[in-house]
Amino acid sequence: MNVNYDLLNKFEAGLDPQNLKNSSIPAVILGFGEISTVFQIGECADIAYKRMPLFNDVASAERYSGQFLEYCNLLSESGLKLPESETGIVALPGRPVVLYIAQKILPPDCFAHKLIHILNPGETGKMIGKILSKIELVWGFNSDRGPLFELALDGQLSNWVLPENLSGEIYFVDTSTPLYRKKGIEQLDPELLLQSAPGFLRWVLRLFFLKDVMNRYYEKRQVCIDLAANLFKEQKPEMVGQTVEIMNGMFFGKDNPLTVGEVEKYYSTDRKIWALFLAFRRIDRFLTTKIMKRRYEFILPGNIER
Repeated sequence: MNVNYDLLNKFEAGLDPQNLKNSSIPAVILGFGEISTVFQIGECADIAYKRMPLFNDVASAERYSGQFLEYCNLLSESGLKLPESETGIVALPGRPVVLYIAQKILPPDCFAHKLIHILNPGETGKMIGKILSKIELVWGFNSDRGPLFELALDGQLSNWVLPENLSGEIYFVDTSTPLYRKKGIEQLDPELLLQSAPGFLRWVLRLFFLKDVMNRYYEKRQVCIDLAANLFKEQKPEMVGQTVEIMNGMFFGKDNPLTVGEVEKYYSTDRKIWALFLAFRRIDRFLTTKIMKRRYEFILPGNIER
């Protein structure tokens, strides 16, 4: 991958996180994460850059970069197909150290959360079955390689890319949060997931939510519930029942079947938590930029339809 590190340094130096139009190098926001923003920068039309302004020093960013690379290698060993990727670190005086994860851009219309709006129900079911078969590869890897290695996975629809005809390679793209364990020990520093949270809220998140968020992606049932609940967010509630049936047919059977009610309950709770979290982040941004007159490093999304 041909990453322009000079461009990254210039972009970060001239970035105005709260007014992208004022930045010295033009960029387009491709997406948002809880701890990151994804950009297409300048004329680099084939690379997506995920910006993570999380680190107190270069050593911490380098450690995260190493974990990211190991996580990608382990996912590839499990059988998942990943886009080409690379990392870059930018350290500027007086600012957090920023890790950029560069990833080859795949066709936007081929992401699964876009395809569900153009495929018929039968084709959508086939696509979800293919995604679930890829998720099963990870749990097969965990069974074979555990407890030395254990991988976690966020299986929501926007993390999968596949051809519209459903016959080609399926790519998994959400590799930037390296959740994996070695001999039962979590490799990712969980405190990094709190860096985007308001300081006054971190102790609450640490006490009541952080462990659940870290652990849910190690449980296949929770990953499947999260994927099915994603259909509500994507405004396709009519597909939830069919998806639950597919999951039961592949994984859960008659002994402990997944139910639509279980998915609905999860989605209702999850939606409220993330809506509240975003509201607190907006308050924190206001206090930081308007009251304390300081730079706020994170870029927040607008209204999210859920």
